[in-house]
Amino acid sequence: MFKKILIANRGEIALRVIRTCREMGIKSVAVYSKADTESLHVRFADEAVCIGPPPSALSYLNIPSLIAAAEITNADAIHPGYGFLSENAKFAETCGLNGIKFIGPTPDMINRMGDKSVAKETVKTAGVPTVPGSDGLLPDVKTGIKLAETIGYPVIIKASAGGGGRGMRIIKSPDEFEAAWESARKEAGAAFGNDDIYLEKFIVEPRHIEIQIIADQYGNVGHLSERDCSVQRRHQKLIEECPSPFMTEDLRTRMGEAAINVAKSVDYEGVGTVEFLVDKDRNFYFMEMNTRIQVEHPVTEEVINYDLIREQIKVAAGIAISGRNYIPKKHAIECRINAEDPKNNFMPSPGLITDLHKPGGHGVRVDTHIYAGYRIPPNYDSMIAKLIVSANTREEAITRMERCLEEFVIDGVKTTIPLQLAIMRNPDFRAGNFTTKFMETFEF
Repeated sequence: MFKKILIANRGEIALRVIRTCREMGIKSVAVYSKADTESLHVRFADEAVCIGPPPSALSYLNIPSLIAAAEITNADAIHPGYGFLSENAKFAETCGLNGIKFIGPTPDMINRMGDKSVAKETVKTAGVPTVPGSDGLLPDVKTGIKLAETIGYPVIIKASAGGGGRGMRIIKSPDEFEAAWESARKEAGAAFGNDDIYLEKFIVEPRHIEIQIIADQYGNVGHLSERDCSVQRRHQKLIEECPSPFMTEDLRTRMGEAAINVAKSVDYEGVGTVEFLVDKDRNFYFMEMNTRIQVEHPVTEEVINYDLIREQIKVAAGIAISGRNYIPKKHAIECRINAEDPKNNFMPSPGLITDLHKPGGHGVRVDTHIYAGYRIPPNYDSMIAKLIVSANTREEAITRMERCLEEFVIDGVKTTIPLQLAIMRNPDFRAGNFTTKFMETFEF
């Protein structure tokens, strides 16, 4: 087992990893930018190293600084968390070259699943259903228009190296194609340094359901059930839950087997999530694989009593897993709490938290790095907390979440708590009647 792990991240996920390290008897090293000097992950780690100024490019994305921090603290492993360098093959490779274990898949696995067009071709050979579309990248506009006419509109073009909805455009007719192509490539090039584009048939009003998997170094792979992430805004998830209200026993079996086949197709190691689109007839299509721990991993932990971070660390240390599949025993819901103003086009709301009261009680979990007196920096993602509840049934979980959101007080900044509360009270959400288009017509 590792003696000391450096967490190459910040905020709540860094704190989450630190807590598990403490329980496992592993020393932890926090890294922080000058904007995060007062963050709780810095306070609770065994050691902390400042790695640069506030901009991410000069701190949390600075590979030489991270490696240097690991070397001077004698860390023998690095946990990347999510975001930042968590799916960066170069970072994983650099860790290995410096004798530091990257807690995650190998660079080859990251590359094969990180490039969406390559991933699509890879899973096709494993017999996993994929959305009809281009065989690899689109070379030019004319090829794209011709293919779109063959498979039928609407279609969607996506950045091969993309994520979070960037470099993505829905096209409903040939007249829209060229303008969408140009803007998508421009956005992708600016965001990822790669303007490669591929095309898929656009599945109208699908569910977004993902399967959590874990695999060890010996070929054992298991799935840990699903999470429904359909409630999202501009491709950013707002609410996640397990089990999905749309799930059936047969669908879970088929999606779980498909996710395992995806992992086996690249000899996967570590935790990961295979994301699918599911249409109204419960046909599912591979969308992408995230080769890291997910923001929403607590939802899975709560329904099957399973510490994903602990198991992720054990797998990286060479410990075998059982390879069994899990069925949810309870219902869990997570609300992502962002420092944004939902009444003002979700304008970010950094600043000083003057007062804080976190909800509590049976079946309630709050993952956060904020406290009264903490100043939210303007430099990073606006998510400041995750509120997770669990109960015996979905109805009970929604009622519990509603109570907790009413109880959650964060003064000094605007947050998405009022929006989340309105969603919990929405009749369609309560009935499980929603798709990825839910927020497009939601009135708040």
